[in-house]
Amino acid sequence: AFSALSALSSSLALRSCSPRSPSSALSQRSARISLWATCKLALRFDNLALRSLPVDPSEDCAPRAVPGACFARVRPTPLRNPRLVAMSAPALALLGLEAGGPEAEREAEAALYFSGNRLLPGSEPAAHCYCGHQFGSFAGQLGDGAAIYLGEVRGPRGARWELQLKGAGITPFSRQADGRKVLRSSIREFLCSEAMFHLGIPTTRAGTCVTSDSEVVRDIFYDGNPKKERCTVVLRIASTFIRFGSFEIFKPPDEYTGRKGPSVNRNDIRIQMLDYVIGTFYPEIQEAHADNSIQRNAAFFKEITKRTARLVAEWQCVGFCHGVLNTDNMSIVGLTIDYGPFGFMDRYDPEHICNGSDNTGRYAYNKQPEICKWNLGKLAEALVPELPLEISELILEEEYDAEFEKHYLQKMRKKLGLIQLELEEDSKLVSELLETMHLTGGDFTNIFYLLSSFSVDTDPSRLEDFLEKLISQCASVEELRVAFKPQMDPRQLSMMLMLAQSNPQLFALIGTKANINKELERIEQFSKLQQLTAADLLSRNKRHWTEWLEKYRVRLHKELESISDVDAWNTERVKVMNSNNPKYILRNYIAQNAIEAAENGDFSEVRLLLNSCVGLHGCTKEEEASATAAACAQATRSRLSYCSKPPLWASELCVT
Repeated sequence: AFSALSALSSSLALRSCSPRSPSSALSQRSARISLWATCKLALRFDNLALRSLPVDPSEDCAPRAVPGACFARVRPTPLRNPRLVAMSAPALALLGLEAGGPEAEREAEAALYFSGNRLLPGSEPAAHCYCGHQFGSFAGQLGDGAAIYLGEVRGPRGARWELQLKGAGITPFSRQADGRKVLRSSIREFLCSEAMFHLGIPTTRAGTCVTSDSEVVRDIFYDGNPKKERCTVVLRIASTFIRFGSFEIFKPPDEYTGRKGPSVNRNDIRIQMLDYVIGTFYPEIQEAHADNSIQRNAAFFKEITKRTARLVAEWQCVGFCHGVLNTDNMSIVGLTIDYGPFGFMDRYDPEHICNGSDNTGRYAYNKQPEICKWNLGKLAEALVPELPLEISELILEEEYDAEFEKHYLQKMRKKLGLIQLELEEDSKLVSELLETMHLTGGDFTNIFYLLSSFSVDTDPSRLEDFLEKLISQCASVEELRVAFKPQMDPRQLSMMLMLAQSNPQLFALIGTKANINKELERIEQFSKLQQLTAADLLSRNKRHWTEWLEKYRVRLHKELESISDVDAWNTERVKVMNSNNPKYILRNYIAQNAIEAAENGDFSEVRLLLNSCVGLHGCTKEEEASATAAACAQATRSRLSYCSKPPLWASELCVT
């Protein structure tokens, strides 16, 4: 993927993290000079962050507190036998790295440099210091415990891109961990970063995924069954990886946890960070308020508030759940960042929880908007005294909800093909659609995609055909029984109910009332499903969808009232809907199939996913035909195409 590197053997290096024999030094010297000269032309490093923000002078990579600094210098830890899983050519093109040369050489170079085994000329490895509120509680110093900043590269169009290796080894922020990531989580991050970009959602990018023969032990489900997994590194690319938590390093002792940031009382560094972030990533705000720092900081906070509101609105409109919306996972420039236990909804459930570790449902799908607002409130606190809290809180209340609702409804209108008029009733139409999806267990992605083929005429046979397609995307009785299967041990539930009666104060203190109520609702629903037949479900679903489609048809007719060319309108409507309703998303079961193949040494499924699913959104008919052919090849192997409603076994997948 790199014209500058492809002509060179993978044995050549500028620097190595592993020792070289003295006999090889002389033979490599001229090659190193050649590599240096070539790379300088291809990758123009300009590491502004390290020049603008304080860097810890110590080179000790052992886990420790890092006061008075935003970065600590580190070195990637070498891997045994690194090899490429996949690379994203569009992401690498941002850096000026274009395809060229023999494929084997390209892959060897990518594995060598983007595993961290050898450093690119001009890179300055470092780890970023930040804090964060995790699941609502201040956790103190966190930082890049498994990610290493390589530097910032000037792309061919002049844009500056920060490079990170995620999983490249221990840093001062690794705490009790080893700084490594494994194949399954790395494949998920790699694919989803690129999937989100092609869905048009602001996100960090992923250039390469490199695995190895080095291993670490992981207890995947925290159930006492650890296993060895391959160490894997993802090359991440973004304008910056600074996040809300970056400004929390100045936090005084927290009143609940007692933890504090490592740089308490260092307002001078807070000022440096604001100058750097606003001057670099919000230059128009810096220019407009150069003489008044309070106004400048207020304008910056207003902009990040609006960007965050728009971002979470985009997530809601494609059914994306982040899974861990801690303040340290919120980008200071409004990107989707840190793909951990994420998930796209299959069956629409407003209370869907994608993270198996989220026992309280704090980061459920329907709570994402309010959680992002809460996180902005913590950012506001972290900006004091450079931005008084009374100013930032007013901005948050005035801007966030209004911006979210505006962007969400605009996006939903496009998803429904409402391209001529903006009516107040549209919000109700959207709510009723989602309620119908919920009642029928409809597949969120596939139902929206199907709606572009809905005809506004009243031909009964066409309506019946369309209803049949819609209902095929709804949950079967068997699927609903799996979804609503009681999760609590009956004895545990009985004990909790007895406690609620005998000692309500203690029961309230334990804080499980919401979980108990949800479990009781689940039991009631499951009991009803035991009596429900497939014919009853079909009749019920047909009734629900017929009622909503009639409301949708009436709304579409209002679009037509001022239209002279109905065919042109319909063509444009379908075009807008198809560009806002993805046919493919990175469903958990699809990612899991690719992971299992990769763990057995077969990376073709990961590459196929990247080419045939991730890149389809907004592509030409020719590109879609080619990618669909690839998807069909996959379907032949697994008997299920990428756009199919997920199989029943997919509901058992757990991501922690």
